[in-house]
Amino acid sequence: MNSLREKYENVIKNEMMTKFNYSSVMEVPKLDKIVINIGVGEGSHDSKYIEAAARDLAAITGQKPVITKARKSIAGFKLREGQSIGTKVTLRGENMYNFMEKLIRIALPRVRDFRGISPKSFDGFGNYTLGIKEQLIFPEVEYDNVLKIRGMDIVFVTTAKTNEEALELLKAFGMPFRK
Repeated sequence: MNSLREKYENVIKNEMMTKFNYSSVMEVPKLDKIVINIGVGEGSHDSKYIEAAARDLAAITGQKPVITKARKSIAGFKLREGQSIGTKVTLRGENMYNFMEKLIRIALPRVRDFRGISPKSFDGFGNYTLGIKEQLIFPEVEYDNVLKIRGMDIVFVTTAKTNEEALELLKAFGMPFRK
């Protein structure tokens, strides 16, 4: 059992079946997708920040990011509709499991003073959001090539119906939740 997908198919399904008394294997929640988003505030004024964030995100995920655009104009932020404001990537399938394994085993242990991630960031529908303060925790990002240190949001979208089911699923995958 070397990949998280194999572990899910063999061990996690059985654990979840017994813990939540599911009558069918199809009821067991699964990880649907992982969405990674980097917001670039200065990107609306200078496109090199957007390009740098996209380059970092592509290096981290191995997939080409999509440039996100503003839906509304907001005068207080000097933002016009259609301006580039960030980048995002949606990971599914094998890429999703590879990224999750890299996040759990390599990136999160590199966070300074890491004591685990908060178990309170669920949205009520079985999805979990994790905020990271700097992209440098990923080994693919070289410090010398970073234009600006910026954070990112990582959203784990599951098919779980409750937060408890999603918490157990992510714990079974090896997510280091705080006690």
